[in-house]
Amino acid sequence: MRAFRTVGRRFLSTRPKTATGLEVVDPTIGLTADQAEFYNLARSFADKEFRPFANKWDEDHYFPIDTYRKCADLGLGGISVRDDYGGSGLSRLENMTIIEGLATGCVGTTAMLTIHNLCVGMVDKFGNEEQRAKYLPGLCSMETLASYCLTEPGSGSDASSLRTSAKLDPATNEYVINGGKAFISGAGMSDIYLVMCRTGEGSGANAISCIMIPKTAPGVSFGANERKMGWSCQPTRQITFEDVRVPVANRLGAEGQGFKMAMAGLDGGRISIGACSLGAAQACFEIALNYVKERKQFGKSIAEYQATQFKLADMAGKIVTARLALRNAARLLDEGHPAATAHCALAKKIATDQGFEVCNEALQLHGGYGYLKDYSVERYLRDCRVHQILEGTNEIMRHIVGRAIVS
Repeated sequence: MRAFRTVGRRFLSTRPKTATGLEVVDPTIGLTADQAEFYNLARSFADKEFRPFANKWDEDHYFPIDTYRKCADLGLGGISVRDDYGGSGLSRLENMTIIEGLATGCVGTTAMLTIHNLCVGMVDKFGNEEQRAKYLPGLCSMETLASYCLTEPGSGSDASSLRTSAKLDPATNEYVINGGKAFISGAGMSDIYLVMCRTGEGSGANAISCIMIPKTAPGVSFGANERKMGWSCQPTRQITFEDVRVPVANRLGAEGQGFKMAMAGLDGGRISIGACSLGAAQACFEIALNYVKERKQFGKSIAEYQATQFKLADMAGKIVTARLALRNAARLLDEGHPAATAHCALAKKIATDQGFEVCNEALQLHGGYGYLKDYSVERYLRDCRVHQILEGTNEIMRHIVGRAIVS
């Protein structure tokens, strides 16, 4: 993580001092010195490079590709990827801490970074040495950008029912891919797509494989940018594959392992998206705290009223609860604990539900001003809402946890 430490230090001087009253929700409590430094560097980068421009990016539906690629200068193109091909080799806990810090500045941009890292992590973990050597240097430097393609128009929560097919042409040793994917973040912008395809007979998960498809492959096309409630800065489109040909060498792992690989990747992805909600909640809490201290009604600041203090206490409790759940899940994932998947699902549910609630309560504390774009709270609120849906809906998270409890 030398790059993160060295390049990131120049942002530290721009990081404001912790405001009075924030000690209860201080994100660095309980972290080691190194982990606290990682958070502070990520937060400083977000304060300098994301936060001042995020409202404009949202308004213009503009993805800041140049700023996004600056993340690679900090070593964030492959946060938990082994360091032999440019990764930073950090733990999932450290990864989550960095994502939380970045999300305080811009949720949509940070969420795109988590998706890129999900893909890079899958190549690192499941790719053979030839694939790792070929793809990881460009992915970690973010010269090559990646997107994850699982969801289809007809398969949402029932992801294993996907129908995109990849049939082997023995004459050329190529897969011929036909089908389509929906709600793909970075579609049209990313250079390579990790696509879950049906390579075997039957409708089960055991017939699914993961194939890396370049943007430039003939037959790849993209739909219009979706008009979304949040994540407005981030491109989201459908992708269509019409007789797309790629070499068998583009398959990650063995045939039929794709669905297991996709689900394994989602464990970390769920922690990351929970961390995005947590970062948004932290930012909204800080904005709201400053506002209620300054806003005066009936002759005193509204922070002096017990009703406001109770609201702030409830918000603080939700932030701390979400943070502890995410850190616990991240540690279990780092340890390879058998209960890690269930805890990742549980943490994702807690963090995305409670993160959204904190943002909503911060908006309420602002009164009518919270509904205006000037204070940014409504942007964080809109951006966080989708987190309760993607990476597996929170209803599916409850199913995963409940099944683990009774099994």
